[in-house]
Amino acid sequence: MQLSIVIPCYNMEHYLPECLDSLLRQNLDVDDYEIIIVNDGSNDDTLRIANGYAEKHDTIVVINKKNAGVGAARNTGYDLAKGKYLYFLDPDDYLAENTLPTLLALMEVNRLEILTFKSRSVVQRPYPFSENIDHPIEILDIKDGISYIASRKHKNEIWWFIVKRDFMRATGIRFIEGKWMEDAILTSELFCEAQRMAHVDLDVHRYRILPSSAMRNKSPEHYNKVIYDNANAAYVYDGLIKNVPKDHPHAKRCIKRLKTRQQSFVFFLMLRLMKSDISVKKIPEMLNGFEKIDAYPLKKFLGDDYKGVGYSLLVFIFNRKPLINPFIKMFRTFYTFVR
Repeated sequence: MQLSIVIPCYNMEHYLPECLDSLLRQNLDVDDYEIIIVNDGSNDDTLRIANGYAEKHDTIVVINKKNAGVGAARNTGYDLAKGKYLYFLDPDDYLAENTLPTLLALMEVNRLEILTFKSRSVVQRPYPFSENIDHPIEILDIKDGISYIASRKHKNEIWWFIVKRDFMRATGIRFIEGKWMEDAILTSELFCEAQRMAHVDLDVHRYRILPSSAMRNKSPEHYNKVIYDNANAAYVYDGLIKNVPKDHPHAKRCIKRLKTRQQSFVFFLMLRLMKSDISVKKIPEMLNGFEKIDAYPLKKFLGDDYKGVGYSLLVFIFNRKPLINPFIKMFRTFYTFVR
């Protein structure tokens, strides 16, 4: 079997059909792929829809489990996967038609461990076709993962690359369970281990922008959890950065980019703190911890990956401890008034 596609699902009844239909329109032989849907304790019609597709298509397997979060759901699918290659797709997203065969062929011909590709954000209008699937594919620039990170900005998410299953198993890397940012951590961990990876400028993935998505959930409990999970990601990255081989020719540039990503977790944590109900009295303790791992002050955040007036202004404030508490208090007063 060539490919296992793992889809973690929680209350995705409105979007799962389009996701699955896009995978069934990939012109893949039924013996070459499997779709593993992991229903993570949905309380809507997601499970019924998934089972309905599984009854009609032998390529689809449905696993129903108690809710434990997206990381645990992905690990469940990963453990059951049989394909030579793995792809983790979110159920509210979908793929352009007939793009997976090209990706699989590139993985095979170039003996890749990881292949990244293009994603397009969508709201309501569907974009079922790739804008360049019929164009000639350029010769891939194959790099090890350290060189890849050093040379280009990479996304946190898991859905913009395919990974070789044997490679991933050999690393021992799995999704962190019970915390957000689990794919941001796993992505960089995998990239740092890769010896053969590349990017193809092929229009493949559709990222659906949803106001109700997990990262946009504004409930205080969820919002605060995301803040603390951003903090956890910053600490995990400390170990990742320390493990980059210092004798690698691109180590310095790779570390700089990973440090930027680490400080982005702190920046967006601070941004979310502005709208949270977490006491400002807890902020100094947080910042002291980040200082110990060089994730604060935000000296390495601004640059090629994050730039602009808004970023610069907020970094100026966040980097000056005496300004943070009064600024956040003022913002919360204004935010409460206008909300």
